[in-house]
Amino acid sequence: MAPRKIIIDTDPGQDDAFAILFALGSPDELDVVGITTVGGNVPLALTSKNALKVVELAGRPDVPVHAGCPAPMVRKLITAEYVHGETGLDGADLPEPVTPLQSEHAVNYMVRTIMDAPEGELTVCTLGPMTNLAMAMTMEPRIVSRLREVVLMGGGFFQGGNATPAAEFNIFVDPHAAHKVFDSGVPVTMAGIDCTYTALMTPEWLDRLRATGSRAAIEAANLADFYRQYGTHKFETPARPIHDACVTGYLLAPQIYEQRQCAVTIDIVSPETIGMTVVDWWHVTGRRKNCNVLRRIDPAPFFKLMLERISALP
Repeated sequence: MAPRKIIIDTDPGQDDAFAILFALGSPDELDVVGITTVGGNVPLALTSKNALKVVELAGRPDVPVHAGCPAPMVRKLITAEYVHGETGLDGADLPEPVTPLQSEHAVNYMVRTIMDAPEGELTVCTLGPMTNLAMAMTMEPRIVSRLREVVLMGGGFFQGGNATPAAEFNIFVDPHAAHKVFDSGVPVTMAGIDCTYTALMTPEWLDRLRATGSRAAIEAANLADFYRQYGTHKFETPARPIHDACVTGYLLAPQIYEQRQCAVTIDIVSPETIGMTVVDWWHVTGRRKNCNVLRRIDPAPFFKLMLERISALP
């Protein structure tokens, strides 16, 4: 079977780096045709540079990186240096990239690539705010019916939020973009924090990753060591969720996830709950089930597979 073709839309971020390395380490199953960047965890100039650093770390400078929207559709950009550090990839010793950014804007690249591909071939994986994809859908509505699926890290319901009591960070940064995508009719799979909080990387797993000896594995472990410093107020053990890698894990092994088709709406009105993903888990509203909601992951096979794939990189 031919590998599944994906565009990764991202705002690296240490956990984004894991998701990208995980995907690039799985070429038999996933063909990363391009990476698009957005302002999110850190501003766009840094997320774009970070994406180039990650593809070079993976030995894949051939994967084109396109810079996209620097700010949300309506609101001002909110960033998360308090989690990811000033660069977004604090913790690793990665050189300045030598691979240039592509000149084409990420939104134009998305529209062109999706329209040129056979219908149902491309999947877009969003690891940050969904601004680029929503803008692409606005620019060219025909891409909606041509996409195979949108798989995102964002949202949550049972755990509340991590940016506000109600909202997860990626959706909170650009709730209007998320509303556009969820309401578009495209098949959506959501790996929210209900799911990612069950994907807890432990210090012992990071030791095993580092011990494989590959440069990509060592630098990934270094990134994770910095990333794990955040969350001591929330998590009782040194283990921390590796959020965005759950998207790659779903593409490779969907059977290890608990999942349910639900109606999901995005709050774009209330000042208290804006950005909340309201999940109709029990189907009480009768609304169209527009989202495959991932609630839990089986961590053992997930981390086994991720260790194997990242350590196989050069």
